[in-house]
Amino acid sequence: MGGRVPLLLHACCGPCSLEPVRLLREEGFEPTILWTNPNIQPLSEHDRRLSTLTTWAREAAQVDVIMAGDDRAAWERVAGPAGFDRRRRCRACYALRLAELCRVAVERGFTHVSTTLVVSPYQLFDDCGEILARLAVAHDLTAVWRDFRSYYPCATQRARELGMYRQCYCGCRFSAAEAALERHEARDERKRSKAAARAEA
Repeated sequence: MGGRVPLLLHACCGPCSLEPVRLLREEGFEPTILWTNPNIQPLSEHDRRLSTLTTWAREAAQVDVIMAGDDRAAWERVAGPAGFDRRRRCRACYALRLAELCRVAVERGFTHVSTTLVVSPYQLFDDCGEILARLAVAHDLTAVWRDFRSYYPCATQRARELGMYRQCYCGCRFSAAEAALERHEARDERKRSKAAARAEA
């Protein structure tokens, strides 16, 4: 580790871990990845993302992965009732996963914590940061909060080059439905634009 500061990094998937691990190492941290994502549905999707992450961590990044609690019943209890109220659902989801991050950090002797959730421009950046900061203080930990969103295109390109599986929705069944609707609306808009361009020609 060469004097680096140990940091427990919650990871939501492999592609979103690429840039945070690299950048945190450049800052002088040595990340250990924590997997706790009971939101990901169905289980086959959960397992595929986990397999992608652990393969990359072992073979390319040389970063350790800790498997923490994946309490799916707790997710259904605290986040599920919010349904398509995205902000309420995501805040509950963040809180559940980041609380587990902090619990394991204390248990394993880490003093610094962070998350890969903030790579994606589709996440609720400010909400996630506020929740992580609050939980870190409550557990006497230091939250390492960085805005990784500008690196999202780099992460996407690197993931393609590495042949990594990339998901098309955040994780839960509600986000899957929302993403499908957004793709449908975008497709319809492209069709309308093409039709208008032909009409003007």
